[in-house]
Amino acid sequence: MVIWLFWVLGSAPGGAPVPQPMLTILIWHWPFTNRPPELPGDTCAHYGMAGCRLSANRSLLASADAVVFHHRELETRRSRLPLDQRPRGQPWVWASMESPSNTHGLHHFRGIFNWVLSYRRDSDIFVPYGRLEPHSGPTPPLPVKSKMAAWVVSNFQERQQRAKLYRQLAPHLQVDVFGRASGRPLCANCLLPTVARYRFYLSFENSQHRDYITEKFWRNALAAGAVPVVLGPPRATYEAFVPPDAFVHVDDFSSARELAVFLVSMNESRYRGFFAWRDRLRVRLLGDWRERFCTICARYPYLPRSQVYEDLESWFQA
Repeated sequence: MVIWLFWVLGSAPGGAPVPQPMLTILIWHWPFTNRPPELPGDTCAHYGMAGCRLSANRSLLASADAVVFHHRELETRRSRLPLDQRPRGQPWVWASMESPSNTHGLHHFRGIFNWVLSYRRDSDIFVPYGRLEPHSGPTPPLPVKSKMAAWVVSNFQERQQRAKLYRQLAPHLQVDVFGRASGRPLCANCLLPTVARYRFYLSFENSQHRDYITEKFWRNALAAGAVPVVLGPPRATYEAFVPPDAFVHVDDFSSARELAVFLVSMNESRYRGFFAWRDRLRVRLLGDWRERFCTICARYPYLPRSQVYEDLESWFQA
């Protein structure tokens, strides 16, 4: 679980609160778009982090408390680092939620960035794709199941481990495939209701890397009410985020056929046991870049100012 840290007010000698200065986090280029969202001054307060604001106004470079650079725009050269304008001692943050297999050009950024924002648990600013959080009240009903297994995939490449596993699994298990790669795309609001009808969802990551667990697990499976069958990091990594009986890991089986037999022959009592966590926990999706960037505010007082990633590529590829 992420430990959310909050600013607190100090006290003056007379006991009166001492206002803390407003932090400014400058987003040099908003991820995947040239049009950043509206960023009112209380944006981060909305996510439980007061005393901090996000801005996309580059004229604030000289005064910003930290500047964030999203890797995709640097990689595609839609954005460049303002190295000649960098204020002395200003922390720069490298941000990316992509896997190492889909991240290129890191050798260009040696000795530049002080902090990293990513899904990696050892990041300075750790931001997972989702998490389970406590909830009270009645347990939401499990969606009615009428089909066996679903998979939504947009980028199908035979060289990928997930494609190979699917080819091995398909002769033994009925898998309905959706997404651009299948010719059966789903609208944004259709994905969850569609997957909800299935007992299992193939939460196959496009590449297998340390801590890389994406929306394929959190949204497409858990939030939809299907049991995730996971291909990604080792089982122990998933168990750091969710109960061990909340998913099926492909590494627990010696073959795709053995996995298929396990899924098909599962009785109803065993199947419902995968949802025991729903009695006390709920899925929280963390896909909003505003919330991700506001996490910097919470971590800011505790991060090392003198740290520099001399070899960001080696760190991220590890």
